[in-house]
Amino acid sequence: MHRHLLTPLSPKNLKTNGFQGPLGPWRVQGRALAFLTSLAPQAPGNHSPVMDTHTTDVIVIGAGIAGATAAAQIAADHRVALLEAEDQPGYHTTGRSAAMWILNYGPADVRVLTGLSRLFFEAPPEGFTETPLMSQRPMCFLASVEQVAAMRGLLAEGIGLREVSVAQARAMVPALRPGYAVAAAVEDDAFDVDVAALHQGFLRLLRRRGGVLALRSRAGRIERRGGVGEVEVTGGAVFRAPVVVNAAGAWGDEVAVQAGVTPLGLQPKRRTGVIIDPAPWDVSAWPLVHDVAHTWYVRTEARTRLMVTPCDETDMQPHDVQPDELDVAIAIDRMQQALDIPVRRVERSWAGLRTFTPDRSLAIGWDRAAEGFLWSVGQGGYGIQTSPAAGRLVADLVAGRDPGPAAAALPMVNPGRFAVI
Repeated sequence: MHRHLLTPLSPKNLKTNGFQGPLGPWRVQGRALAFLTSLAPQAPGNHSPVMDTHTTDVIVIGAGIAGATAAAQIAADHRVALLEAEDQPGYHTTGRSAAMWILNYGPADVRVLTGLSRLFFEAPPEGFTETPLMSQRPMCFLASVEQVAAMRGLLAEGIGLREVSVAQARAMVPALRPGYAVAAAVEDDAFDVDVAALHQGFLRLLRRRGGVLALRSRAGRIERRGGVGEVEVTGGAVFRAPVVVNAAGAWGDEVAVQAGVTPLGLQPKRRTGVIIDPAPWDVSAWPLVHDVAHTWYVRTEARTRLMVTPCDETDMQPHDVQPDELDVAIAIDRMQQALDIPVRRVERSWAGLRTFTPDRSLAIGWDRAAEGFLWSVGQGGYGIQTSPAAGRLVADLVAGRDPGPAAAALPMVNPGRFAVI
């Protein structure tokens, strides 16, 4: 049976007159309690569905990391409904991410939000997660003869980088082939991020603050009536709120078009990951190894395996993307040019969508023309490491608060920069 899943579902949170949220009762209409527990499609032959309407302060579309962080932060001050088309949050991108926190990664706006996010990873709120969000892992950049200029640029512009000899790099990564690299650098402060713990922590925080997560609720009709946005989802239920936050990732432009808003020109791109057995090497203490031109990298997984990617960026339409065999082969080939690792078989491969704006910076802010429509899209490959600060920035914009140090990023992430003149 195809059902909507809406949380929280605890009976103590439900009353016959509505849902008790952080700002008071969330009044609902019609068969609302049936929806809050499990609303199924109309039975065959029933052609008179009763529409359920849920009124709140803010609707967030998309429950990946961008939507989850924004909704959880907004819920501290407002009633929030987080709508997700799939039957699990973060299915297309967040759940397929192999993320690290790397300060020297991405454009200027990304680096601002990445830096501001570090404290959250180090000391999340009490009860946010039962496991650490971060584990230290340096990042080792390698440069071939053709990439020396890129290495010089990285060292000149980067923060907290130190140049090391190729011999020192080989001591960290004993499989490094002689002659591949002529220069190397290390970022010591980088760390792995537990993506699942981070994402679930924000969803848990949303629920604790009284927010609602509606799964299997794909946005269909999106209209604005009398200063209030209306989002009709799969099955016919309607959510109403003055503010709609578009955090739909690869589907961000599609959501905009549904709402009658000019799209930004978002481009989803496929990224491929491969898991191999690196025997005979012990990779448990290896850094993330990355060529400075960003054409491949490897990272330890589960202490005994390596994840390999060709850093591919193939333009895609939004869909449930799958790996291409050619990209898998390219990943192995590029890795083996640098590292002496025999690959007897690929244990697993997958792909995810990373969605970029036309200038590859994030798009966070109010639409220049559409009232009550706020963008939080274009996270590209930076969504995890920027998520705490980006979610706080969205919440500050919704509340009309001074975003503090994040204000430095506002001109760079303003979606109005893509306006056609």
